Amino acid sequence: MKSSNPVFARSAEFNGRGGAIANDPSQWQVDLNGSPTHTQPGTGRMTIDSVVEKTAMTLGLLVVAAAVTWFAIGDVIDPTTGEAVMGKAATFAMAGALIGFVLAMVNSFKKVVSPALVLAYAVFEGVFIGAFSKVIAAYVGETSIVFQAVLGTVVAFAGTLAAYKFFNIQVTDKFRKVMMISGFAIVGVLLINMVLSLTGVFESGGLRGFNTLGLLVSCALVVYATFCLILDFDYAEKGIQAGLPERESWRVAFGLTVTLVWIYIEILRILAILRGD
Repeated sequence: MKSSNPVFARSAEFNGRGGAIANDPSQWQVDLNGSPTHTQPGTGRMTIDSVVEKTAMTLGLLVVAAAVTWFAIGDVIDPTTGEAVMGKAATFAMAGALIGFVLAMVNSFKKVVSPALVLAYAVFEGVFIGAFSKVIAAYVGETSIVFQAVLGTVVAFAGTLAAYKFFNIQVTDKFRKVMMISGFAIVGVLLINMVLSLTGVFESGGLRGFNTLGLLVSCALVVYATFCLILDFDYAEKGIQAGLPERESWRVAFGLTVTLVWIYIEILRILAILRGD
């Protein structure tokens, strides 16, 4: 089995490109149903329980980091002028985003998943989310928008999972390839847009501005990120069926966290654009 999801593409066991499990047939046996079973002493297999456990730990740490950052920044509204003071929040958001992006790249291209790096990503991404949410709340003048974005993310996750299971969605190789190519293209375009915006070439943020164009881009990205959830579910399901080692549960947790963070940010942007002046 081979995954084309960039987050999962470096899994040696899943892609059969190396590792003790792929290279040592003695590590495997075949059960009565003909499915491979990992039998290496001292290691377990990835199960739905291990996936849920690792995902809950990663998302829980992210939420805690976001909450701590939110309260650490404090009030971003100047009590004398009533204007938003974004300096501190923007600094936290930029630092969290940059470090989180680096850790995301390391985790995505690392053959052997590292639980410590996955949890570190959750911490710094939580810092980014907490600070960015504070900025957006100040922009629209209300904190309820954050809870609405969280609710929207939960609904998107639950709805996609329900559709994946109840409609028995099958992920084809063509779908994986299209998603992978699209993903690299999106990241490239957004990075170029960010550089051109920071250098003043694009005004009002270019594709990521809080305007009609930015609204359309965010809506498109929510759709793409929702499709990414399907790839995440497919990897988890196929990995459990293949009897991947339990540590691969961390890779699933990382992939789900990346996707859910992306969905949350885009929904938050959409709500802010709709409510902004």
